[in-house]
Amino acid sequence: MSGPPINELTSRAREIFRLVVEGYLDTGQPVGSKTLATSPRVGLSSASIRSVLADLEALGLLAAPHTSAGRMPTDIGLRLFVDGMMQVAEPSAEERAAIERRLASPGPIEQALEATSAILSDISAAAGVVMVPRREPRLAQMSLVSLSPGRALAVLVGEDGQIENRLMELPGNPPVSALEQAANYISARLAGRTLAEAARTMRREISSGRSALDDASRDLVERGLAVWSEDASRRPVLIVRGQANLLDEAALGDLERVRQLLDDLENKQSVAELLEGAREAEATRIFIGSENRLFALSGSSVIASPYRDREGKVVGVLGVIGPTRLNYARVVPMVDFTAQSLGKLIG
Repeated sequence: MSGPPINELTSRAREIFRLVVEGYLDTGQPVGSKTLATSPRVGLSSASIRSVLADLEALGLLAAPHTSAGRMPTDIGLRLFVDGMMQVAEPSAEERAAIERRLASPGPIEQALEATSAILSDISAAAGVVMVPRREPRLAQMSLVSLSPGRALAVLVGEDGQIENRLMELPGNPPVSALEQAANYISARLAGRTLAEAARTMRREISSGRSALDDASRDLVERGLAVWSEDASRRPVLIVRGQANLLDEAALGDLERVRQLLDDLENKQSVAELLEGAREAEATRIFIGSENRLFALSGSSVIASPYRDREGKVVGVLGVIGPTRLNYARVVPMVDFTAQSLGKLIG
């Protein structure tokens, strides 16, 4: 999706185009020639303005949603404005301090992620989204403890000392020796590896018959891997806050679009896959309307930025999702600063 280069527009066309876009972003409504004629920055009659608006519409930069209802930017027009005309408003010292203060509250990292999503929602008046970091700690050992007939506790210990427990349902009542053999086998292959790395090695050994495990112990190993794999797949991939912001007064005349957007946000896995497109970006990325298939029907925009840990490694993506009339000039630098601030908290 691309329009003409900005330098191909006359200075008069650029100014009128800018006023239409800024008016639309401010009110969410189309801008008419009478409104433009009152601007001291234009100095043209309504007839001359209508001629320029018609030219901009022919270029695909503006559209008239209703007869005589004024013009509003198309997705192509918004892209041209964002890339070639927008002047960003960097967050003030007070805004930076407020963001850092809200993120600095003591607590687990999950609490900081929740706070980040709420901050993004507040600064954009849209929905704030944060991808949960993919935690793949290096593991040290695993223990299997018999609790009762048919139940055992799997205890996983990370190299950083973190401990996680999961209940396992077992068929019959396997002997303690089988639990010990399975735990020793798993621990021997976990050392210094992620669970995914260790699981690949163990499954390869078991399938090739090189594991030297008896049937009971082999079954315990496979059940243990299944428990942890299932747990990882159920972990939340996305935190979303502020959906209620999407139901403002400007949205009341377009409830079908808002309903579609809310439905799209419910599919968190798809939203996370969309945000993945910003993971390798050097700076904040902007997806406008039909530029992304997920939100094409709702005509929504996504502003997303990767956030990094203290070593500079990308661990997730955060951003805002809302109507195409987002205040890009304000929201883009705020998203970028929030990503930097969150990154300072990630170990």
